[in-house]
Amino acid sequence: MLERVEARLAGFLAGERREWAELNPDAVELVDCVAHMVASGGKRLRPSFCIAAYLAAGGDPASDQAVDAAAALELLHTSALLHDDVFDASELRRNEPTAHMRHATLHTDRGWHGEARRYGESVAILAGNLGLVYAQRLMDGSSPHARRVWGELCTELMVGQFLDVRAAARFQPDVPLARWIALFKSGRYTVSRPLALGAALAGGSPRLLAAFEEYGLAVGEAFQLRDDLLDAFGSAEVTGKPARLDFKQHKMTLLMSFALSDEPEVRALVGDDLPGTDPDELHALLIRTGIRDRVEAVIAERLKVADEAVSTALPPAWAAQLHAMAQAAVYREK
Repeated sequence: MLERVEARLAGFLAGERREWAELNPDAVELVDCVAHMVASGGKRLRPSFCIAAYLAAGGDPASDQAVDAAAALELLHTSALLHDDVFDASELRRNEPTAHMRHATLHTDRGWHGEARRYGESVAILAGNLGLVYAQRLMDGSSPHARRVWGELCTELMVGQFLDVRAAARFQPDVPLARWIALFKSGRYTVSRPLALGAALAGGSPRLLAAFEEYGLAVGEAFQLRDDLLDAFGSAEVTGKPARLDFKQHKMTLLMSFALSDEPEVRALVGDDLPGTDPDELHALLIRTGIRDRVEAVIAERLKVADEAVSTALPPAWAAQLHAMAQAAVYREK
């Protein structure tokens, strides 16, 4: 079914491109901005979890609704990434210049009027909005239950984005808030809600939905912790994103929340002044304290919780499949 999801995405975006090429060729550039992100090599985690839950709950493999829902999840993710890169002033995504950087360069190369940076950011924001509209269009034919799950997913993502932006501006260590942000921006959005969406489309039982929720939140937290570790200790050449961006932007990530909770030296360095903390000094201290190994232990524990959640609710073959998906999502290099 995932091959059909890819075909649906490609066909939908090609159709939009043809339509706008006839109406106003200039508009094609915005559609292409969305299509470029979709085609740039994402992991397709959200569609994969959605399809897995749908099939595990007994859904019909020939269903178009499940394919459309999985494609909608990828377009929603595309929207979030386009916006995220503007929020974070990030220059790289998947080893390529981000959308706002590409379009700022186009503005300059074309000798246009106004500020190139503002133009690039405007295009990226509009492309993100268009991706969200496309996602909603693909969900229009879903069942009422699935559309409710979709609405909750979108709302939680937007609230999580706001809390993330607000926390970065507030510049104060806040461990409980870091967990809330991780829950909404990653835990639910990446794993548990896509699982719930697939199960809803297949008419899954309440027991199965509860198992998917427990599994999804555990894998989602482990996924976010891996993201934090890759940002803190990874290489831009491997991850395709700027290294230590969270430190430079003074973000209260899950990694930082663990460090502040468990490490007196980190608390002493950061105090109540996260923006005044030198990112290089903080990075060196985190290495010395061994927080990386402790976070790896938390990741392993969360994956154990996830395995236990589905081992009794699903047939062995599907429990093994979800185990493998969790391992692939969490034990990664980018």
